[in-house]
Amino acid sequence: MVAGESMPDGPASPTIRRMRPEAEYFFQEGCFILELANTADDPAVSIARARVTPGVTTRWHRLLGITERYVILEGRGQVAVGDQPPRTVGPGDVVTIPPQCPQRITNTGDVDLVFLAVCTPRFVPEAYQESE
Repeated sequence: MVAGESMPDGPASPTIRRMRPEAEYFFQEGCFILELANTADDPAVSIARARVTPGVTTRWHRLLGITERYVILEGRGQVAVGDQPPRTVGPGDVVTIPPQCPQRITNTGDVDLVFLAVCTPRFVPEAYQESE
């Protein structure tokens, strides 16, 4: 591929985005978010690192028109998705959450619960809807 040539369903050119830990922010859902990849030039996907502190349960919410996947990296938790009973999750687990499906996660451990939130198409704030 020639530099600058478009890649199918991806950014116009190869890119490397550096993680900026200082850009982490608290999101209304009840967790800390660090956007790793979420730009209009790559609308097919977004990736964020989410961090839930011990004992915290995020708010019930859903994403309109977006499938989300939690890739658990560190810690332990209970995830509730749709009408399913809460399930225990830990490092290496992947939770797939269809569009419009209510979801929340609880950190049941004594260290931060850290996971990647991979959204397709990419997350946009107007897709977030609290469902409590």
